[in-house]
Amino acid sequence: MMAPGWLLLPMVVLGTCAAIIASQALISGAFSLTQQAVQLGYAPRLSIDHTSSAEAGQIYVPQVNWALMVATLAIAVTLTMIITALLLHTVAIERWKWPKALVFAITGLFLSVDLLFFGANALKIAQGGWLPLVIGGAIFTLMTTWKTGRRVVADRLSARSEPLENFLARLEDHPPARVPGTAVFITAQPHGTPPALAHNLRYNKVLHEHVVTLLVKTMPWPYVQDDERVTIKPLGGGVFDVTVYFGFMDDVDVPKALRLAQLEGLSLDAGDTTYFLGRETLIPTDSPGMALWREHLFVLMARNAMRATGFFRLPAERVVELGVQVEL
Repeated sequence: MMAPGWLLLPMVVLGTCAAIIASQALISGAFSLTQQAVQLGYAPRLSIDHTSSAEAGQIYVPQVNWALMVATLAIAVTLTMIITALLLHTVAIERWKWPKALVFAITGLFLSVDLLFFGANALKIAQGGWLPLVIGGAIFTLMTTWKTGRRVVADRLSARSEPLENFLARLEDHPPARVPGTAVFITAQPHGTPPALAHNLRYNKVLHEHVVTLLVKTMPWPYVQDDERVTIKPLGGGVFDVTVYFGFMDDVDVPKALRLAQLEGLSLDAGDTTYFLGRETLIPTDSPGMALWREHLFVLMARNAMRATGFFRLPAERVVELGVQVEL
C-alpha cells in the first residue's frame, strides 16, 4: 500500500526473492541447530542425512523438515530479531571479548529498532500472535525436559554402579573365563563400571580377551581434529578406558574413531569386535528429580529417539543390547 501503482509488481518480485532467501536460511539453520542440540544433549537422537561428501555441515533432518512445513502453514515468526541481538550481545562479550561499551552501543542500536518493531506488533498477540509464543514455550519445555531427564538417568545409574577400580580388582582376584575378540562397552557415564559390562559378566559369566569402555563426549566447539579425537588409558587385564571426542558439528562415527585409536596403540581387531549397549527401561516415579508429568514426557521422548546403533554408526550385526531398568 505504500508503493505507487507502477512499483507494485517489482515490489512483489522483490518480496518473493526475499522470502525465498529467508526460507532457505531458516531451513539450513534449523537443520544445523537441531544437529547441535542433539550433540550437546538438548534433544533426543534424530535421523541426520549428509547430502554432501565434501561439506560436513550440508545435512538434511527429515523430522525437522516436516515440522517446518507444518509450522510455516500454521504460524508466523516473532521476536527473532530481538533474540538475535541478545545472542550477539552475549557472544561478543563472552567469546569475542569486545569492550562492553562497544557491545552495548551496537546491541542498543539494534534493540532500539527491534523493540519498536516488537511493540508495534505486540497488539497482534491477542489476535493470534500467542500461538508462536506457546509453540516456542513448548519446544523450550521439551529441550529442558530432555536435558534434565538425561541428567537424572545418569545420576541414577552412577549411584548404583560399582567403581571401576573395584570391578578390576574383582577380575584380578577371581579371573573369569576369557573368550577371543574385543568387546566395546559404550557408556554415557564418565565414572563407574558401565552397566552393560557388569551385566554381561554377571549373566554370561565370560569376558572378552580385550575390553574397551568407551565414553563419547561432545565438545562445545564445532570440530575436533583427528589427532585429538581419542584418548586411551590402559587399565590392566586387557581392559582399556577410551574417550572419543566430537565437536557439536562433527559426524559421530564410533567405528572410525576406534580405527584412529588403533593407530594410537589400542589392540583392536575390527573383524572380531562386538559392541555392547545398555538399553534403559525408564519408569516414572515420585522420587526427587523432575515433576511426574515431565518424567512421562521424557519417557515418551526416549521411546521415540533414534536408536544408538544408527546414531553412532555401529554395524547392526555386531551390536548386543543389555537391558537395565531405571526409576526416574
